[in-house]
Amino acid sequence: MKKIINQPQDVVSEMLDGLTYAYGDLIEKVPDFEIVQRKSPKSGKVALVSGGGSGHEPAHAGFVGEGMLSAAVCGAVFTSPTPDQIFEAIKAADEGAGVLLIIKNYSGDVMNFEMAREMAEMEEIKVQQIIVDDDIAVENSLYTQGRRGVAGTVLVHKILGAAAHQGISLDEIKDLADKVVKNIKTIGLALSAATVPEVGKPGFILDDNEIEYGVGIHSEPGYRREKMKTSYELATELVGKLKEEFKFAAGEKYGILVNGMGATPLMEQFIFMNDVAKLLTEEKIEVLFKKVGNYMTSIDMAGLSLTMIKLEDDQWLKNLNEDVKTISWG
Repeated sequence: MKKIINQPQDVVSEMLDGLTYAYGDLIEKVPDFEIVQRKSPKSGKVALVSGGGSGHEPAHAGFVGEGMLSAAVCGAVFTSPTPDQIFEAIKAADEGAGVLLIIKNYSGDVMNFEMAREMAEMEEIKVQQIIVDDDIAVENSLYTQGRRGVAGTVLVHKILGAAAHQGISLDEIKDLADKVVKNIKTIGLALSAATVPEVGKPGFILDDNEIEYGVGIHSEPGYRREKMKTSYELATELVGKLKEEFKFAAGEKYGILVNGMGATPLMEQFIFMNDVAKLLTEEKIEVLFKKVGNYMTSIDMAGLSLTMIKLEDDQWLKNLNEDVKTISWG
């Protein structure tokens, strides 16, 4: 294992120290906790809190800022933050209008965020939650009952963050969240696995000429291994799975996110996006929002994921395009 670190047990705290030093105009750490919060003045609006295990950077700390998240809780690598951590994030983020928790669907995250929600409600902080389960690859996997939460979570951050910035109520944001999450689907593939610093070896092994479809962001198993294919063939597989889920109809409006898993060059991500564009054009799908880059990674995994959101409401597109002040949305 070759990584630019000091001691494996210190990677999260040292990463956050470096992050907040580099972007101290936008974010700051909550003292004594691995929590990042935005520095913009509070204005009495609904706060959004998300997070999970570290290793998925820029998610979630890179999306803390005006127009997206109020705070992000950073657990150990691939490990849920504790209820106490999440509770501190809720208290730090609350502006008096309530807090929405955005939770990826992993058993540890769901349990700990719900415990923190109960703790906050005992302090008379109004809290709602949404569980993101956008990964269509497998129905149940390691750490999960039901589908996993993956890169589509970032689009949830963006749409709900814009809504919160616009000043709508907690109940209205919860209703919006329920509708948005149902319309987001993701599927990915891996060329190689992630290596957790404290483990020191990859989560699984693929041969040099082998790929795996449907791998999770913690190196959870996917649904099929096969020989390496061209970008167009890979895109055909992933778009085909999404077509089955959405039941494409000509003229429907979608947004797409091609997300790198950490070790895939942007060159390859753009080639893949080009192939996705060809396939969706053949389906007569109208793509109104497009984004490419590393948004929900898996440390040093080589691979990518494709997320689609069906734009059932024109306001969702406006929210996706609304300006923000964060490190990583761009």
